[in-house]
Amino acid sequence: MKLLHRIGYYLGGFSIGLILLAFFLGGKKTSCAYGPNARTIKNISIKERFYSEDTKIAMQNYSLDTLAVSQLIKTSSVNFSKSDTKADSCKTYLLESEFEEKDVELWVKNCDSSATIQSLVIK
Repeated sequence: MKLLHRIGYYLGGFSIGLILLAFFLGGKKTSCAYGPNARTIKNISIKERFYSEDTKIAMQNYSLDTLAVSQLIKTSSVNFSKSDTKADSCKTYLLESEFEEKDVELWVKNCDSSATIQSLVIK
């Protein structure tokens, strides 16, 4: 069999496989959250969230609602060097993001069934 025929068969099978894959995974909400940052953000996002009194005051001062805080969490990155990831029960993470071109720091205490936003600082 010639090399050109082999390449043709390979590309034909590969394209059929891509079409089938797109068909089966097209309507599903699949995600690729394999990195530590993505897994931590996803874990915090799906849990029930509570807000400390300091966070509630900061949200009122900056005119933020819970939807804006949720968006900040989803677009943030985790600073693992300043986070407390060694705790047994509840780990504390520093999430860094931007809001209206200002740096935002969120300290989140991530427990088994809930996530508590301990502080929100806009610099």
